[in-house]
Amino acid sequence: MGSMAALGVAMLLLGPLGAVLWRAGGAGMPSPADWAALRFTVMQAALSAILSCGLAIPVARALARRRFAGRQALILLMGAPFILPVIVAIAGLLAIFGRNGLLNQGLALIGLERIDVFGLHGILLAHVFFNLPLAVRLLLEGWRGIPTERFRLAAQLDMPPGAMFRLIEWPMLRQRVPGILAVIFAVCLSSFAVVLILGGGPAATTVELAIYQAFSFDFDLGKAAVLSALQLGIVAGAAGLALVLARGRGMGGGLDRPVQRWDGGPWAARGDAAWIALTAVFIVTPLILVLVQGGATLLSMPLLVWQAAGVSILVALGSTLVAVPLAFALALPRRDVVEGVGLITLAASPLVLGTGMFLLIRPFAFPGNHVLVITSIVNAAMALPFVLRAISPELRAIEADYGRLADSLGMTGWARMRWLILPRLRRSLGFGAGLCAALSMGDLGVIALFPPPDAATLPLQIYRLMGSYQIEAAAGGSLLLTFLCFGLFFAFDRMGRDADT
Repeated sequence: MGSMAALGVAMLLLGPLGAVLWRAGGAGMPSPADWAALRFTVMQAALSAILSCGLAIPVARALARRRFAGRQALILLMGAPFILPVIVAIAGLLAIFGRNGLLNQGLALIGLERIDVFGLHGILLAHVFFNLPLAVRLLLEGWRGIPTERFRLAAQLDMPPGAMFRLIEWPMLRQRVPGILAVIFAVCLSSFAVVLILGGGPAATTVELAIYQAFSFDFDLGKAAVLSALQLGIVAGAAGLALVLARGRGMGGGLDRPVQRWDGGPWAARGDAAWIALTAVFIVTPLILVLVQGGATLLSMPLLVWQAAGVSILVALGSTLVAVPLAFALALPRRDVVEGVGLITLAASPLVLGTGMFLLIRPFAFPGNHVLVITSIVNAAMALPFVLRAISPELRAIEADYGRLADSLGMTGWARMRWLILPRLRRSLGFGAGLCAALSMGDLGVIALFPPPDAATLPLQIYRLMGSYQIEAAAGGSLLLTFLCFGLFFAFDRMGRDADT
């Protein structure tokens, strides 16, 4: 099943790319500006991944070993920036860090020079805002997977904090962090809206922007296909390296008791509180500003906005129904090559995939009648690495910890799936499905290139409202889109959460 799923994903990637190359009549050679864009793309993606993961480790560790009022709500909010529609999130960040944002207004009051958020530092800021919470959630799942009996034994042995980190927590991080780095690197590699808005000029051009320019301005399909292939190659190398570095044994079986921690004195508690508080302020403040800007017009939006919301929900549910079973099938064989195929889909350009699928369908049917189906499939492909990264480590740990016992009991097939795998994978499946639904709900990609005449998703409708200068209606639509993204994520995540959290 895993090999068939990997073959299907490979065809989904290579088929549209080949169609674009065939339509172009051959590959186009990248210009010096394209190579400069490639170098900048790799640099900003690597810095964004390192910063996001580096900051996520102490935040996730603090959340893992502290219990406080509102902890579960804060953990839920950790998924907010990543699932927040990009345009909405950037508006919130600009309201704080922009030229007339709260930060610059405060600096002006005390006589300091204003800061400029545009450029590489602005791109890194936005990428950390989007990806830090995702890394925290994924790392937190790893800390939850460490049996509480290990921490109990460490407390009985009076193990110092450094030794506890080295012997108990570091093995988990060594398995988890490379894969998370690869996913965030791929996300930032194919970033489009963030760089378009916050790049600040030609010096901050990325490969995805170069692909967009090749499509929209030059109509050079060959160059767009070559640049997309370069993206695929870079992420394929990063994914392969991450899978090799992430090899390791499971954390061992336990009695499934709630995790208790006895480590960390007063200074550690203060440090954990500081990390949690700073992260909460960084995440929540832009969200509050989004609520303030769109709340006044939410109930007075035109009917077209509500109809578009219904279309977006259908597209999001369709993407989830495709991505979750596909990710499960890719993770089930626990083979690096099969899993790596799923990870590199994130590097594929949605513009190239959408255009290629339209070219493939055109000889058999009118592509305009299938825009929503194509959008669902492309969105599922873009979300597949996140779902795979959410469930694959848990599945590997389950088999490493309980596989031999299940084999000795003759537990195979559906019995193994029902009694061993699905109950222990329920949380990760819910989290992955929530991510997929929310990401698909807020995506403005293929459907912007090929908008259907009689239907529109909510992001497309917001884009049209902004283009017609209906700013208040667009703000209300953005708030509605935010509520729906969070609602879908919360609904799926809630279904997957166990009673112990």
